[in-house]
Parts: sequence; structure tokens; C-alpha cells
Amino acid sequence: MRRIAVLLVFGFGWLTVPQAYAQRGDPTGAVTLVATPRLVDPNYRGAVLLAVPTESNRHVGVIINRPTGRSLSSLFPRHAPSKQVRDPVYFGGPMLRQAIFAVVHMGGTPGPGSIRIMEELFLATQGSVVDHIIERKPNEARYYVGYVAWRPGELRLEIDRGLWYVLEADPELVFRRDPARLWEELLRRARAVTARALESLGPLAAVHPD
Repeated sequence: MRRIAVLLVFGFGWLTVPQAYAQRGDPTGAVTLVATPRLVDPNYRGAVLLAVPTESNRHVGVIINRPTGRSLSSLFPRHAPSKQVRDPVYFGGPMLRQAIFAVVHMGGTPGPGSIRIMEELFLATQGSVVDHIIERKPNEARYYVGYVAWRPGELRLEIDRGLWYVLEADPELVFRRDPARLWEELLRRARAVTARALESLGPLAAVHPD
């Protein structure tokens, strides 16, 4: 079985991520993005994303709270190793929906074209690499149809418009068994972080209403 091969080649770097950002922020490392209520695009309404910077102020990421209800084996019934994957396939984003991506926990890069998100957490983008993960570490990864990509500076503009709350990246969120309430949970957390930040800034603080 040959899955559609997708190669995203990026030069990228990462820096230490602060404990949390208010709505205005400049993501310079892996972050958790929480859609604010004003983000009404159906692709992202109520979404939680894991995103990472790449070259030239670009960002890529996947939506982590949208299980499709389909198993990997139902998508690839002739690929026997796919039957070992317990979790459903997730909707990762509106781009390249015909391709399967994987976020995998492992000590080193899973293969060519993979993007390091955090220590021991990688986004695998090539079909052959995803196949290898399924065959060797089927349940140490989560599998996605599609992904999200931002043009240079685009994510910063969306944050400045109040479309995203930005929190510290947490790899445990990626592998949560039941993400149904994840958006509401992180929305409350983000609002609390923002409220504390505004209190510390005093009367000169600007507020983005939801």
C-alpha cells in the first residue's frame, strides 16, 4: 500500500516558550492555540491547535480536538498494520486533506521531512515515514487528515485581531483520550491567564472583547 507522499521542507528553529501568552503575543516556539469565540470560520470554530514556527516567520500546526470517528484501518483496509492503531483519525486542518500526517512521540526524528515540535515530539509529513510509524510505533502517534499552515506573519496578525488565545504547548494534550471538552477547558484557562496579565498591566491595558 502506498500512501500519498507529502514533503514539507522547512528550515526552522525554536526558543524557550514563556509560561503563557495573553491574546497579543509573538509565538517563537511551539504553542497551543485556542480559538476565541470571535473565530467563526467552521474549520476553526471551537478548535485547539498545536502550532510551531518554521522558516521566515511561517507556522504550521494541527487541530488536536477534532476526532473524525473513522479508524485508520477503515481508510486503508488493505494496510494490515493500520488495524493496530486504536485511536480514531483526527481532522488536522483544511490543507492537504487527502494526506495523512502523524504527531509522534519518540527520541529522534522519525524520518525525512519531519518537523520537530518539541523535545521528543515530531510532525511526520511524508507518507513513507507515516507508514513506518504505523508499522513500528502505531500507538505512540496520533494521525491526522490535513494540517494548518500560515503565511509569513499571518498567525501574528490573527492573534492581534483577537482570534486566538496562545498558551504554552503541552504534549499531553495531543494524546488526550477524550478531547470533547478540551476547548472549553482551555478557553477558561486562557481567559484566566489573560485576566491576570491585564491586572498586572493596570489601567493602561487594552482588552480584546470575545
